[in-house]
Amino acid sequence: MHFEDKIFITNSNEFIGCAIQMMLHKKGYKNTISNNFDLCDETEVDSFFNREKPDYVFFAAGLFGGILANLKYPADFFLNNIKSETNVIHSAYKYGVNKLLYLASSCCYPKNCAQPIKEEYLMSGRMEQTSEPYSMAKASGIIMCDAYNHQHNTFFIPAIPSNIYGPGDDFSPVNSHVLSALIARMHHAKISKENYVTLWGSGKPLREFLFVDDLADICIALMNNYDENALINIAGGNEISILELAEKISSIVGFKGKIIFDPSKPDGTYRKKLDGSRLLNFGLNVCRPLDEGLMLTYKWYKEHINK
Repeated sequence: MHFEDKIFITNSNEFIGCAIQMMLHKKGYKNTISNNFDLCDETEVDSFFNREKPDYVFFAAGLFGGILANLKYPADFFLNNIKSETNVIHSAYKYGVNKLLYLASSCCYPKNCAQPIKEEYLMSGRMEQTSEPYSMAKASGIIMCDAYNHQHNTFFIPAIPSNIYGPGDDFSPVNSHVLSALIARMHHAKISKENYVTLWGSGKPLREFLFVDDLADICIALMNNYDENALINIAGGNEISILELAEKISSIVGFKGKIIFDPSKPDGTYRKKLDGSRLLNFGLNVCRPLDEGLMLTYKWYKEHINK
C-alpha cells in the first residue's frame, strides 16, 4: 500500500475495524474510508464501491458474539455474515480492488480438530454446534475468497485470528466473548460485593488470545507484504484455560470472592490452538503478554464502560 491509496475498513467505528484504522493512521495511511450504511444491503454496497473505488479493503465486519448470543440468534448470525461478506467480496472484485483481507474466525475449524490447528484442516469435520450457523457463514467467506482468486485472479487473503480482545471490545451480557464477559462479570461482582460468581461450563477448555492492536499490526503487514492469497492463521500464542483466565482476571479486577463453574452449561470446543507456522515463516511473531493486555483492557473498560 502507498500512503495515498484509498483504504476501506469495514465498520471502522467498531472493535476490530477501529483498531485497524487507528493503526493505519499511526503508520501514515490517512486516506481511509468506512461505511455508514448496512453492509447487508447489496445496492448500498455496490453504490459505495462504484463511488469510492477503494484500492484496498480490510474486511472486519459481521455479527458476532459468545455462546449465549449464538444460541439465541443463530439465524441472525448466519444471515448477517453471509450477506455482508458476499456483498463486499463481490464488489471488491467488480470494482478492481488491488487486495482484500478477509478476517474469519477460529470457529470455522472442526470441533474435534488435531492441535495445533493447521490451515489445511478447514472443512475436514463438523464445527462446534453451538456456533455452527455463524461458523459456516464465516467459512463461506474463506471459500468465496478462494473461488474468486481462482476464477478471477483476484488477490483476496482469508485469515483466521485467535480470540481477539482489548479496548473497544463488546462487554454486554449477551454479545460478549469469554474474556470481555469475564471482565464485566468480575467487575460487577466486585462493586456489588458478591461472595461468589457462577460461570458457564467446567472451566477446563483452553483458549488462545490475541490483543487487538497486535492483530491490526499483523493485518497491515499481511496487506503490504504477504505474497500469497492462501488462508493464513494469525495465532496469538497466549493459551490458557478458562479457569486460569477467570482467576487471572479476578486478580486484576480485584474481586476477592469465590469462582464457581456450572458444568450443566456448554463449554464449547475444548481447545482451539492455531498453528502459526505460516505466519512465523512470513516473519511475524507479535504476541503481547496476556497480563499486559488484560490490564490495558480493564483500564479501558473502567474509563469507557463503568466510569
